[in-house]
Amino acid sequence: MSERVQRKNDARRLEILRAAARVFRRLGLSATGMREIAEEADLSPGNLYYYFSGKDEILLFCQERTLAAKAACAASGAYVERLRSVMSAHVHCMLDELEGATAHLEVEVLPEAMRSGVIEKRDAYERAVRSLVADGMKRGEFAQTDPSLVTRAMLGAVNWTARWYRPDGPQSVAEIADSLSEYLVRGLARAPRPRAVK
Repeated sequence: MSERVQRKNDARRLEILRAAARVFRRLGLSATGMREIAEEADLSPGNLYYYFSGKDEILLFCQERTLAAKAACAASGAYVERLRSVMSAHVHCMLDELEGATAHLEVEVLPEAMRSGVIEKRDAYERAVRSLVADGMKRGEFAQTDPSLVTRAMLGAVNWTARWYRPDGPQSVAEIADSLSEYLVRGLARAPRPRAVK
């Protein structure tokens, strides 16, 4: 397959994922079938099966998109900015690409063969964020606390946006991403020492 065809194919799969996310959000994961997804994506069921062999494969793609969007962990620069970038990218992936669908949280519905790989990637991502937090503490940019607890609390807060986000709500995805990432990282940032009174 040529690179151009591959890019076109990937773009179409992402469009289908967004359509599937809208249906998952509206009907729930268990009530959604390939027919409903095809209708939302404006495809015939036969065309949909060209891109995905079934709902499990769409869910797997959903999981992998969420985990792949976190490259900021490996970026360079101040830990505060890197962590803010990770949290913001996480929100954008959840609410822009997945349109607030909670399907990416429902790992347990995947068949075991698919589930184990997703869990491995999810755990690797959590370790990368935890390492970013721990390294920021060592460098003095973050307050000293339990890196595992803080990392899980931050990821939990960001993941929970899928539960309360509404596309027609008062804030855009960009506003939510900026505000939430700023709030989460500011809570961890080391407070400046007060100046001595002369």
